[in-house]
Amino acid sequence: MIVTIDGPAGSGKSTAARGLAQRLGFQFLDTGAMYRVVAYVCLAKDIDVDNQPAVAEAARRLHFSSRGGRIFADGTDVTERIRTQEVTRAASVVASNPGVRGVLGTLQRKLAEGHDVVTEGRDQGTVVFPDAECKFYLTAAPHERAERRRQEMDAGSAPLEDILAQLRERDERDRTRSVAPLKRAHDAIVVDTSLMNVTEVLDLLEAKVRERMPNEDRR
Repeated sequence: MIVTIDGPAGSGKSTAARGLAQRLGFQFLDTGAMYRVVAYVCLAKDIDVDNQPAVAEAARRLHFSSRGGRIFADGTDVTERIRTQEVTRAASVVASNPGVRGVLGTLQRKLAEGHDVVTEGRDQGTVVFPDAECKFYLTAAPHERAERRRQEMDAGSAPLEDILAQLRERDERDRTRSVAPLKRAHDAIVVDTSLMNVTEVLDLLEAKVRERMPNEDRR
């Protein structure tokens, strides 16, 4: 069974996807980390993230893996390194690269094949897994999303106004890009997490997923 969770930055989709996968006993596919890893590798190798062919080639050569909640690029643990503001900004540009999206979309389908998976991103329910059995679209008020992102950042000290401006820029880029733009799948369940805590979100998502499970799997 495939469960997709899409939505803009700071909507809580990564936390929700990880927690939901744990509750259901499913695998968790962190697609956002994949784009961050490509961005990190490009920055580390001085590859201009606006050079689309070069970035797409870097994505094709990259060996991405995850174990025990840790993220690896070509065998190196980059879990903390991909969460800096610099990588966040670069990942936004990388995610607009059609070549990169093609490479990572193929990888995501390969990783999910034959498994029960909860996957999160911006195009999981619309492009990568259009036939997923259960789809969600998470959203939240802009200021709430900015505060969540501030708490996630490396030093946690970036001005909230700057983060809010970056989120709005990211939202605009994601919604207007020509390939796999951010949008709600027509059959996705919309969940506004603005006034919900993590437990409330997970309770709602789990209930909806279990409604769609075969009877013998509703454990």
